[in-house]
Amino acid sequence: MIEFKVAPRKATMGKMKGKTVYIAVPKGQQKISPEMVLERIVRETSLTEGDARNVIITLRNLILDCARMGTGLDLGDIFSLRVNVPSKMEENEKDVCAKSLKAPKLTLTWKESVRKALKELQVDVDNPARRKQGLTPAPSPSGEGSEDHTGPQAG
Repeated sequence: MIEFKVAPRKATMGKMKGKTVYIAVPKGQQKISPEMVLERIVRETSLTEGDARNVIITLRNLILDCARMGTGLDLGDIFSLRVNVPSKMEENEKDVCAKSLKAPKLTLTWKESVRKALKELQVDVDNPARRKQGLTPAPSPSGEGSEDHTGPQAG
């Protein structure tokens, strides 16, 4: 569950440019540390901490090698990575050269199991203004993460 709060922002473009608008922002960033990842791998597998650490280092090195070589990487049902080097548009065919290429980027594509997990993410917005005015709907019996309210959709 990610909890959000309401925060004011100054709109910089669009029909509300220059006006104060309100958006939902996360109350805090939750993160699993590298140490927690190692502990979980050791707990759920037969690997030692040293083995798990070596696997993570090797995965990092593999990603770096793929980035240097411009090759893709498929990590099974987790994600795939590919190198993307977009090109600037040139007026003349003869002007297209290495300088026409923009900075390379890594594109990460989540696999179906992860996309499904993202769709199941539960969210809650703490909005005191809605509580004061009585705009907060009564909680549904199936909860915010139900079919009636699936939360934000992942692309």
